[in-house]
Amino acid sequence: MQVIAQLIFLFLQAIWFDSKQIDCMRILNFQLSKTRIVAFCSILAPFSVFGQQQVQKPDTSKVYSITEVTVTELYRDTEIRSSAPLQVLSAKQIDKLNVLQVSDAVKYFSGVSVKDYGGIGGLKTVSVRSLGANHTAVSYDGITLTDCQTGQIDIGRFSLDNVDMLSLSNGQSDNIFQPARLFASASVLNIKTLTPKFEGNKKLNGKVTFKDGSFGLFNHALWLQAKINPILSATLSAELLTADGEYPYLLEYGLSSGDSTSHETRKNTDVHNLRLEGALYARFSEKESGYLKSYYYNSKRGLPGATVFYNVENSSSQRLEDETFFTQAHYEKEFSKLWAFQTNAKYNRGTMHYLDPTSLNAAGQTVNNYLQQEYYGSASALFRAFENLSFSASTDGAITSLDASTTPVRYTWLSNIAAKYVRNNILATASMLSTVTHETAKSDIAIENQQRFSPFFSFTIKPLEKIDLRLRAFYKNIFRLPTFNDLYYFKSESSRLKPEDTNQYNLGLTYSSTIDNWLPLFTLTADVYHNDIANKIVAYPTKNAAIWTTVNLGKVTVDGLDLTAETTISISKNIGLALGTTYTYQRALNATDPNDAGTYNHQLPYTPRVSGSGRAAIETPWVNVSYSLLWSGHRYAGFQNYAENRLPGYTDHSISFSRNFQLKHSINLSLNIEMLNLLNENYAIVRFFPMPGRSIRSTLALKF
Repeated sequence: MQVIAQLIFLFLQAIWFDSKQIDCMRILNFQLSKTRIVAFCSILAPFSVFGQQQVQKPDTSKVYSITEVTVTELYRDTEIRSSAPLQVLSAKQIDKLNVLQVSDAVKYFSGVSVKDYGGIGGLKTVSVRSLGANHTAVSYDGITLTDCQTGQIDIGRFSLDNVDMLSLSNGQSDNIFQPARLFASASVLNIKTLTPKFEGNKKLNGKVTFKDGSFGLFNHALWLQAKINPILSATLSAELLTADGEYPYLLEYGLSSGDSTSHETRKNTDVHNLRLEGALYARFSEKESGYLKSYYYNSKRGLPGATVFYNVENSSSQRLEDETFFTQAHYEKEFSKLWAFQTNAKYNRGTMHYLDPTSLNAAGQTVNNYLQQEYYGSASALFRAFENLSFSASTDGAITSLDASTTPVRYTWLSNIAAKYVRNNILATASMLSTVTHETAKSDIAIENQQRFSPFFSFTIKPLEKIDLRLRAFYKNIFRLPTFNDLYYFKSESSRLKPEDTNQYNLGLTYSSTIDNWLPLFTLTADVYHNDIANKIVAYPTKNAAIWTTVNLGKVTVDGLDLTAETTISISKNIGLALGTTYTYQRALNATDPNDAGTYNHQLPYTPRVSGSGRAAIETPWVNVSYSLLWSGHRYAGFQNYAENRLPGYTDHSISFSRNFQLKHSINLSLNIEMLNLLNENYAIVRFFPMPGRSIRSTLALKF
């Protein structure tokens, strides 16, 4: 009760804070999207809260046969009805956001901080509600991506050309029929790719995309779908991206506006990426399906270093080449109205080659090569005990290894049981996750074997019959193990680290409404939350800059507010306006040592107190115009919230103009011109890593 009272207080405090300081919230824009959900999708999302229709038999002595029924549902409805915060961007929305990679689109989710080191090839990781990138799982078509070395997924490597939907779940989703690994993180970013869909007698769908832009950008992609027979279909996706990335920026030599500045050009920012992806889909019957997918990614890029005063030409010459291959399979079957089953398998192999040709050592350079591998398997069962009550059980096993000096191997066994209760005005879920790990290494610093239990509970209630207003809440306890880098990195003097332990509390409300035909949908969500993080893993230098140690450092508290709002307005028969906005208030404090006046109750590094986004799109018969905005308050580059560590706030405006042309033989041609960072604002998300200024990008896409 004390935590809930605190959340309510923070809700009121954040609203007052917003009204005093931020005027950007007046910028609203929204996007309406739809998804098609086949009637038998209960295999994937059992007992969903989607409305269902029952066919009444006029004559009980006769049986009527009907063809397959397709139910159309709004993504927005799932966000409103979810018992834990859920945010969704459909492919149509993503097209209007002036974004190139998954990392660009994720910035439009509330409560999200993307640590962006600048440029197309720069590392990009996502942190949700200040818990850190290691607490965010990234799922690719229902199976999680992993990096046992760093524990962080570089979401900048994923293109949007073959993405059908992006979603972000805080806590966990209401779908209890999923692998245990998706219950094992504080939040989940789900990337859903396009699946084969054929209209009429078509047996081939395809799309060719050509993107060119500033700073030497060439991004070309091919996407194909083929129907082999009534059961099998296949997809192929290929993408090539190259850029020199040499963009101009203003280097400021002091904190004052009167200090010296110089105009420089970012160096060592070239990138060459190749992505290949193929999949085979099987629909054996309405109750049985599966897929087999393989993915290959190769990247060769420069690592732009921090800007160095008076020495920008030689600030960095480091190179990184990484290669990722994985193949994954999924199979699911509904045996009866009571039972359903699914299983997954995956093999992942990743290599990384790092070169620093300017190291001050005997060899005159530093060369590091790493190889990581993972074998993963999962099985899940669903039991629909009653009309409103269902249960699930999932078990996952994984073996991960890193080919390095210590050659660590980690064995992980996850087991989860969950329950879900659904009625018209209430939805509740509960789960218990068991984690068992065993680790070996050539040295004696392997982490102790773990056996932990992690509970979760959530519910949402609709108290009024005629008003779609819902109250929701969730609690989750979860932890994360130290990564192989935390334990075995060659520049570390690692101790026996404990896992980070996190308690999440959330209290929120959702509202949706429709006003005749001119306002098809209006949605609003508001959530206040409190996070407690114990045994936070922190690395810092000891003897010198080359010798580091990794330790647990006590406690972090996070209090915040997330707001989202979306609407569509029908101006006339052929003209529509979509608006949307997000707002985040976060008070993420280091609460480790009350006697340390320099850091106690100071905001965590790179966590803005206030941030948000806005988007607007107008569709006309002549041209479509989209506008998007990202903004952030000031942040701090260190644990001490001193003026010299403060990074100023920023706004990033972008606008695009597009037009579709319907050609013969079901061929569609689309043209799009984007102007990014329209005001040419000079800013950095990470200190000394400047972001690009104003740029232009054009896209020509041919869909058939």
